[in-house]
Amino acid sequence: MSASTTPSSRPAVTEREAREVAEAAREQHWRKPSFAKELFLGRFRLDLIHPHPLPAGEAAERGEEFLAKLRDFVETKVDGALIEREARIPDEVIDGLKELGAFGMKIDTKYGGLGLGQVYYNKALALAGSASPAIGVLLSAHQSIGVPQPLKLFGTQEQRERFLPRCARTDISAFLLTEPDVGSDPARLATTAIPDGDDYVLDGVKLWTTNGVVADLLVVMARVPKSEGHRGGITAFVVETNSPGVTVENRNAFMGLRGIENGVTRFHQVRVPAANRVGEEGQGLKIALTTLNTGRLSLPASCVAAGKWCLKIAREWTAAREQWGKPVAHHEAVGSKISFIAATTFALEAVTDLASQMADEDRNDIRIEGALAKLYASEMAWTMADELVQIRGGRGFETADSLRARGERGVPAEQLLRDLRINRIFEGSTEIMHLLIAREAVDAHLSVAGDLIDPGKSLGDKARAGANAGVFYAKWLPKLVAGPGQLPASYGEFRHDVDLSGHLRYVERTARKLARSTFYAMSRWQGRMESKQGFLGRIVDIGAELFAMSASCVRAELLRGQGDHGREAYQLADVFCRQSRIRIEELFTRLWTNTDHLDRKVVKGVLSGTYEWLEQGIVDPSGEGPWIADATPGPSRKENVHRPIR
Repeated sequence: MSASTTPSSRPAVTEREAREVAEAAREQHWRKPSFAKELFLGRFRLDLIHPHPLPAGEAAERGEEFLAKLRDFVETKVDGALIEREARIPDEVIDGLKELGAFGMKIDTKYGGLGLGQVYYNKALALAGSASPAIGVLLSAHQSIGVPQPLKLFGTQEQRERFLPRCARTDISAFLLTEPDVGSDPARLATTAIPDGDDYVLDGVKLWTTNGVVADLLVVMARVPKSEGHRGGITAFVVETNSPGVTVENRNAFMGLRGIENGVTRFHQVRVPAANRVGEEGQGLKIALTTLNTGRLSLPASCVAAGKWCLKIAREWTAAREQWGKPVAHHEAVGSKISFIAATTFALEAVTDLASQMADEDRNDIRIEGALAKLYASEMAWTMADELVQIRGGRGFETADSLRARGERGVPAEQLLRDLRINRIFEGSTEIMHLLIAREAVDAHLSVAGDLIDPGKSLGDKARAGANAGVFYAKWLPKLVAGPGQLPASYGEFRHDVDLSGHLRYVERTARKLARSTFYAMSRWQGRMESKQGFLGRIVDIGAELFAMSASCVRAELLRGQGDHGREAYQLADVFCRQSRIRIEELFTRLWTNTDHLDRKVVKGVLSGTYEWLEQGIVDPSGEGPWIADATPGPSRKENVHRPIR
């Protein structure tokens, strides 16, 4: 096909086709054990996470050495308030991070990187992000999902040798998947890559390209048409941002993370060498999803940093602020919030460090653990920040600049709330994460019984599936009746001054209850199960709480064994588990007692205009314009705001 051929319009995709595209992109097999997968099946495999894995001595030494250098840099060279005011990270700060090697933290030393594992990479992101969340995002978007990670997993040796040394020291990278009319439904991807000789020619528009405004290298997902010699499909490419036809048309602004370089990027007849294609044609979504399996762990790291800061400010403020004759911390209404922040911060660090160390060891499949960590951390960090604002009262709503201007400590609590809000959307919204995790959680069921509920399967296929399902469930269901969680002596190694063994027994019993609930729902709704998103979301949230409880107990025991605040760690783990159990019981109640069916009726009424009268009595401050910007391929008519930092 000629490069002059007009790019195809956005593909029309049915719901079934969209599901098939997503299904083809996910990893189909489980080649390694998974703690979270087993948990959703009602099997509490404590042996997969306990004793808590630890970094090798050399890795820890190298990581601690870099953290010391990074701490000195962010303490002396980074002015977070300036970045917030000017909505930009100063070039000299970015240059300093490059010299420090921060852009090559996860890149192997043979390519000029620091060769840090996920554990210390996350600790570095948490440290840098505490100075300025925009810096944490800059470094994370570059290494977690930008060029280095896909090349590490899927690139050729020649590609690694060409691009990784640049990414380690000089070049900034970005990941481009989202389009103006395509978010979590990549089957409708409109950006095309037309084969032309030894090149591909890219046309299309990408939205919310974090780092895109300053990036030197891009990972771009585009659709290759199927033709002779080309299997086609969504494909990944490394693109030089200075290529003719690449235009950064806008630097986007947001309610939070004001310093990030996020933009709109247009490709018009951009020639990309076939040598820059990552993986095979049609592998793009698989590359994206596999990259995110560990890439998502950078987001919980920023949430851990937020929790630590919330705890510090809450402790200092509530000890100094007095009401009715005593510090406000000693009033139960405030004290309960402080307890929640402390316990949840401990749990988030436990979840993040455990999942990160499992990623480094590579003994387990952590696709569910990484997704759970992202989901849980983003939701809980937002709640902690909201509680901090409440604790601070009017000062929590006031900006740090305003506080300083009238002579008080400039505490950016409201900024933290704004900055954290995007985490519930970044790298898979909470709603999408619920569906993604739910799909993985029921994979064993679909593997043996999926054909039974698939309307497209023949009677013969259904008969075979029925036989397979009978064998599977005959072995599986009896194991959900009883287990170690019913034996008082189980998990005795977690019984010390504070007894955590009861919480682990609760996890074991509840995992079986969760599996029974899932099986009952599949039996009840069968093919309609996928539409029960409220139910599936609650199932996933219960699993997330159980994972966090398990990680907290294992971390507490690790710290006790190391003599590192073990008693205090046990206390925090105990409080967190008690708080978590209350949330779990509420979620179980809401599995079957909810307003899901009534909500669907109301939604139909809203969309049909039945309740339009309820909108009267206001004015709409929204400006004129389409809901979704025009993304028709073609030459750019805007100024290129790309600004590489050299």
